[in-house]
Amino acid sequence: MTTDLNRCDATELAELIRTGRASSVEVVQAHLDRIKATNPKINAVVTLADGALDAARAADEELASGAEVGPLHGVPFTVKDSFDTAGVLTQRGSPIFAGRVPDTDATAVARLKRAGGILLAKTNLPEFAYWIESDNLLTGRTNNPWDLDRSSGGSSGGESAAIAAGMSPLGLASDLSISLRGPASDTGVVALKPTHGRIPMTGTWPREPRRDWHAGPMARTVRDLALAYSLLAGPDGADGFSIVPYDFDTGLGASPDRPVRVGWLVDSGLGPIDPETAATVQAAADALRGAGMRVDAVTIPALERDNPFDLFARQHVMEMKPAMQEATAGHEDQRFTYSKTMISTPDTPVQDYVRAEQGVERLRDGFAEYFQRYDALLLPVTSIPAHAHALTQFTVDGQTVDAFRLMTPTVPFNLTGLPALSIRFGTSSEGMPIGVQVAANWHAESTILYIASLLESLSPVRDQHPAI
Repeated sequence: MTTDLNRCDATELAELIRTGRASSVEVVQAHLDRIKATNPKINAVVTLADGALDAARAADEELASGAEVGPLHGVPFTVKDSFDTAGVLTQRGSPIFAGRVPDTDATAVARLKRAGGILLAKTNLPEFAYWIESDNLLTGRTNNPWDLDRSSGGSSGGESAAIAAGMSPLGLASDLSISLRGPASDTGVVALKPTHGRIPMTGTWPREPRRDWHAGPMARTVRDLALAYSLLAGPDGADGFSIVPYDFDTGLGASPDRPVRVGWLVDSGLGPIDPETAATVQAAADALRGAGMRVDAVTIPALERDNPFDLFARQHVMEMKPAMQEATAGHEDQRFTYSKTMISTPDTPVQDYVRAEQGVERLRDGFAEYFQRYDALLLPVTSIPAHAHALTQFTVDGQTVDAFRLMTPTVPFNLTGLPALSIRFGTSSEGMPIGVQVAANWHAESTILYIASLLESLSPVRDQHPAI
């Protein structure tokens, strides 16, 4: 093989295997070799799945027999260590769950396997998947492959780093407030947070608060996101939030009969945004306008009236704190940074909790009104590019803000359940990836995938990879 298998996307790898130009064994071995070579520096992979090579041999034999195969036949994938994987360690980023081996796969894992995918490894996360940096007492800290002194984000930072470094072509991760899109932006890959409930969360932990957790794919190309989403979406009869029948078409080439309408913003209720990040969003807006879309600078009054991050903070103390207390009871000495912080945070007064609930309702109404006029919204993913490890405050455009504020541009779409996608479109003066976020109306994943595929083709940084 002259093709660099570690830089092929999952769609191409599936085609190489299906046409006999590469074997599944070669593909899996190439990724295992890459993990061996680079993971000691990055610490993205925390557990290798036993039997991946055996599964690859079986996949090659099945193909040789002439059997009908799935769209991911023989292609390896990785999974964030908050998803249950049958017979493979699932330790949730905490020594409290050290050695835990589930009997069954999470629904999303099972669906990727059913499509022919081969589970390769589990990837790192913060303690219990709650934080903006992937670090914990059990498996340690993940480094950004673009700069080892910087974070790869959280809570899916292990997954994003593994894909960016060529250890995996495709990943499965989850998102409470930033956890798919932020890490993707930090490492220069792509990630999709679908409409809430589109992909069942069965077999994924934690679930509190259930209404805001989302599962979604992470990859190096938009077509891989579309393929994975088409395989993952749809009810499973177990997740009560996953109830809308699946009807998605992966065709990324089709556009509406009229120009697509895109609004863009960098300052409407988002707080301070790094100037290079803001410039990248504007560059993406200009590129879409040049491609024939109707693109306008917009404001969203609902974002300015009710700060989404403040709503999130007031709600979630009341919902996450009891869950953390229960999970760590009797193991107080094994609590890490975020669980200690959450458990020590005073309860939200009930009247403030109710006001936050009402604020979220107003936010939903505001977006519903916006999407009557526009097909999509273009905005930053995070307020700054990937930051140094273990920071608790950031200086953003001359203002000092708490680290939690990094998620201000992403959390509105968790509170409302709207679909949103992260894709790289720029580079900072320090050489770090800068992503842009594309959001759309409920169940309009095809819209943001279409726009993202266009941005991908227009990107000034397409096909750039970390040197590690």
